[in-house]
Amino acid sequence: MKRPERWDKIKEIVGAALEIAATQRPAFLDAACAQDSALRVEVESLVAAYEQSDYLPENPWMSQLASVQEVAIIGPYKLLVKLGEGGMGQVWLAEQMAPVKRQVALKLIRGGMFDSSTLQRFQSERQSLAIMDHPSIAKVFDAGATPDGQPYFVMEYVPGVSITDYCDQRKLKIPERLELFIKVCEGVQHAHQKAIIHRDLKPANILVVEVDGKPLPRIIDFGLAKGVTPYVLEEAHFTLAGSFLGTPGYMSPEQADPSAPHVDTRTDVYSLGAVLYVLLTGLLPFETEQRRKQPLHEALRQLREEDPPRPSTKTGGQRGSTETAEARGTEPKQLVSLLRGDLDCIAMKALERDRARRYATPSELAADIRRHLSHEPVQARPASVSYRMHKYVRRHRIGVAVVGMLATVVVAFAVVQNVQLRRITRERDRADRIAQFMTGIFKVSDPSERVGNTVTAREVLDKAAQDIDTGLSKDPELQARMMHVMGNAYLNLGLHQRAQSLFERSIKVGSSVLGPENPETLNAMENLAWALFQQGQLAEAESLQRKVLDAQRRVLGPEKLDTLESMGALAVITDERGNPAEAEKLNREVLEKKKRLLGPQAFGTLATMDNLAVVLAREGKLVEAEKLEQETLEIQLRIFGPENLGTISSMINVADMQLDMGRYEEAEKGFRRALELEKRVLGPDQPETALTLYNLACIDASRGQPDEALSLLRQAVDHGLHPRIDLKIEKDPYFKSLQDDPRFAALVAHAKERAAVQKTN
Repeated sequence: MKRPERWDKIKEIVGAALEIAATQRPAFLDAACAQDSALRVEVESLVAAYEQSDYLPENPWMSQLASVQEVAIIGPYKLLVKLGEGGMGQVWLAEQMAPVKRQVALKLIRGGMFDSSTLQRFQSERQSLAIMDHPSIAKVFDAGATPDGQPYFVMEYVPGVSITDYCDQRKLKIPERLELFIKVCEGVQHAHQKAIIHRDLKPANILVVEVDGKPLPRIIDFGLAKGVTPYVLEEAHFTLAGSFLGTPGYMSPEQADPSAPHVDTRTDVYSLGAVLYVLLTGLLPFETEQRRKQPLHEALRQLREEDPPRPSTKTGGQRGSTETAEARGTEPKQLVSLLRGDLDCIAMKALERDRARRYATPSELAADIRRHLSHEPVQARPASVSYRMHKYVRRHRIGVAVVGMLATVVVAFAVVQNVQLRRITRERDRADRIAQFMTGIFKVSDPSERVGNTVTAREVLDKAAQDIDTGLSKDPELQARMMHVMGNAYLNLGLHQRAQSLFERSIKVGSSVLGPENPETLNAMENLAWALFQQGQLAEAESLQRKVLDAQRRVLGPEKLDTLESMGALAVITDERGNPAEAEKLNREVLEKKKRLLGPQAFGTLATMDNLAVVLAREGKLVEAEKLEQETLEIQLRIFGPENLGTISSMINVADMQLDMGRYEEAEKGFRRALELEKRVLGPDQPETALTLYNLACIDASRGQPDEALSLLRQAVDHGLHPRIDLKIEKDPYFKSLQDDPRFAALVAHAKERAAVQKTN
């Protein structure tokens, strides 16, 4: 006689095996039965018997249902068409005859399977649906049993198609897909509030119907649902060691790992992330032509051990990308641009292998999508433009990627539109002036047609800078703000002289209207100091930054975040001017206050830890510097992950310190890992990779490998180093061994030419 727990496990695996395609079963049974050959034999024999009996063992009443000539009636329900079946039961389209006439879906447990554990799961699904009341979840109407004791329950019939098919058939654009997906998140959140985890969220279980012409999702099939509070705890242990529940492709890593702890609400968040990924790209996170041929055990290994590619990288190179883009009302290149940035980060945060780094709830995921749709900062992207703009040059990344620049341009115009919307009722004439100004700017090009084109952004900025004096002359306050915003955009482009000019004009106009110590005026002054710093005008930058800091201490107070950021900026400048002792003092004071104000692991606190570590390295305190930078890096990896810009910057700094200590192997390993991440996050040809290539060239030069060093150095120069660093190449002690090499001399000349061109532009 089989032990009850042994029999339960056999039925669990048999039911799961029947849910998947026959071609995938051998690999599934390899994982589920492990080394238990006796278990494998019993499971395979039961699966074979089940299939040979047409899924209808030991129940002549069910055999009658299988015949199209027979009409089966269960209580007030007449069964019409079998809609589907799985390892546990069948779902029928039925007609309710009394007390009202309507079509319903009737779920009937399979014949021969209603033992205690299967009944428990079936009843759990019925209970799960019964306690929920949400427009995005199918409702339960009734429950009972056939004359032979076969349990069933009756639920709302959803005559819809899967969410992915619905969106593709109607060619819904990305924002429309996101709005629909938010409703799905709200439904799953409702289930979680009722202590129900679905555990099998996928497009086939998210149907879409139209109500009054508007799409509404309905979540169905809570057959794998799990309770997390006492009133459904009876079914809380259905997942057995050595097997998994869920649908490969949408299941979470913890569902695919027998050794993982029990699932929680974040399991559904992962599945929602996979559904979102398909809505955005048309493919599952790990799906490729090759993956379709992968055995199940390899797919599960990949799920447990690898991170999927970002959605934007998935859509660009796939076959059929044109069809994918057309189904989303756009073109392939524009689809990539739409996904790159916020949506990349949102999807990847939902799909984190480590549950601790996912969104904690579906409502958090939905909230971030709403922020994206409202053009607000999303939580999945902690790095801010202002922070990257204030990162100093030496040992740090250079400015902001072109994508960041384009985002800044968009923000610039969004600011104007915001002002227009806020004040249109009070100042209609002002709104008209703004509209006329913006129309004149956008005549130069159509960014919506050329998204991702740096030249287009530059043209828009140049046109705006040219027209702003006359276009907004009647509104100096708005004019000053717009000049400031455009100056920031130029700064992020690396066009420091143009940024300087706009900041100076913004300060002049703003001082007369708002006052010389207004926070907005001080902000423009600080950005002017940074533009001067970037051009090597260090004395002027330091003088202006001190003036700003003194005013902020008076106006805002010494503990305010803006004041602390100004202290950090002054530390950067004083360090570059050869006064690292003062820079260290400033950074230590800022760090102490930020820890108290923001917390020890806040993004702003980590930025200051990073800055202090670099200053300590400049002073020659390399051991202390590396320890602090390693601490910063470990926190960033844990909180933000490896593909975060701040994380990569700290990774580079650690390697840079190891380079200065002569630990070339460790340094090279760190630089190469950072370079790989930079290329993955920003693309292979971004200027952001230049400093990393430069540092790798330093290592090869130190090892006496001139050919490798010159090759890397050439790549660094061609990628676009900062002009002040371009001019330091010939004086860098790491390249002392190359001084007599004519190839090095030619490269130095080439770097100077590029620096001169960049300065002119």
